[in-house]
Amino acid sequence: MKSKTILIAESGSTKTDWCLIHQNKSKKYQTQGINPFFLQSHEIAAILEKELKVKKDIIIDEIHFYGAGISSTDKQKVIERALKSVFQVKKTYCHSDILAAARATCGQEKGIVVILGTGSNTCFYNGKKIGFKTPSLGYILGDEGGGTAIGKKILQYQLHGIFDQDLQDVFKSQFPESQEEILENIYRKPLPNRYIAHFTQFAIAHRGHYMIENIVEDCLNDLFINHLLRYPGIHQHPVHFTGSVSFYFKDMLHALCEQYDIRLGSILQKPMKGLVKFHQSENQ
Repeated sequence: MKSKTILIAESGSTKTDWCLIHQNKSKKYQTQGINPFFLQSHEIAAILEKELKVKKDIIIDEIHFYGAGISSTDKQKVIERALKSVFQVKKTYCHSDILAAARATCGQEKGIVVILGTGSNTCFYNGKKIGFKTPSLGYILGDEGGGTAIGKKILQYQLHGIFDQDLQDVFKSQFPESQEEILENIYRKPLPNRYIAHFTQFAIAHRGHYMIENIVEDCLNDLFINHLLRYPGIHQHPVHFTGSVSFYFKDMLHALCEQYDIRLGSILQKPMKGLVKFHQSENQ
């Protein structure tokens, strides 16, 4: 029986990882982030035409798009219209980014899953589908522990003059924008969540400074208090983490899990490898 040609996308607000499974071989690609909360179908299609270099003559049996912002049928349709306008594809499926993390980390087992990237999201996975989950309220009301929460604190400390002088000077050399330019980018320009989250780079680059350590630990602790400790069975099931923030601050996650008597599962920077394995097993 001929194996299916499958295109898998795993998208956050900052970047999208793609993998084409064709003739039992896989090839990876990357584009900017695609979030239907911030982009319309025609804008997504333009990104795909420009950045995703999949050969147009390949007929794709299935596209599985996992992404942030896919929370309703309307948002799914935004993605599906864009995909169908660009590719020769028979079936399109839109899944939440949290299902991607669950399939990549848990496989067929039960577990609690956390995404810490530009934003944050959590759920309980029963081995087949998403069960209980706390609300993911976005970068203004939520995203505890994610890049937007950390970036927001970095900006507050800098603009309020809370950082010590050495740290303020280093920040200005790395990010020379004026306060007015920073506020313009946040309040008047597109994709403010992505802009705020990119200041997490400053926290990663200056690990060890007590102010940076305190900021990140407080943001991650908010995740535990507001989300993880509210999960039934939090002490019975492993907690798995994915995303760049999870990866770069895994030592803090280890410490917090130990502090709250939580069993730490895997920590993956990206879920794509696990997703490819999942869909290849489904394809056999």
